[in-house]
Amino acid sequence: MERLTTLHIDKESHKFSAAHYTIFSASERERLHGHNYSVSARIVAPMGDNGFSADYNVYKRRIKQLCDELDEYMLLAGDSPHQQIGEEGDYYRVRFAGEQMLFLRSDTLVLPIRNATVEEFSHYLLGRLVERSRGEDLREIELGVASGPGQRGSARWQCAPD
Repeated sequence: MERLTTLHIDKESHKFSAAHYTIFSASERERLHGHNYSVSARIVAPMGDNGFSADYNVYKRRIKQLCDELDEYMLLAGDSPHQQIGEEGDYYRVRFAGEQMLFLRSDTLVLPIRNATVEEFSHYLLGRLVERSRGEDLREIELGVASGPGQRGSARWQCAPD
């Protein structure tokens, strides 16, 4: 029987601050605001003969890098069916329900997500972590994103059975 171990990674340094708005419908959205997000992970891997399953430090560095990539940006949902995002010089012009908003491109990331929510952020970051962990002997990764105490969304990847 395979011996599996779960590593829980929830470091103070795994955080990012970002602005966003959530879209509720084709005509309603939140006002622009920001959060200090925190990111945690749960990694399931088989135990090795040396008593280790996976190197904490590798995953701590990867999660920190993912957080740093989003830190201090305006995050836009590039795949939302309710808004259109275009580039105009140094700006992104966002059209939503008759409104137009301009965001400096240097301060803004357009992510391949449908909405700027903790659920979508968790799927986005999980996908990036799985990409960076390809070829490693892992069974499962769960990645959570919290927008504040008691508010967390998470996404899970499982290794396809052989």
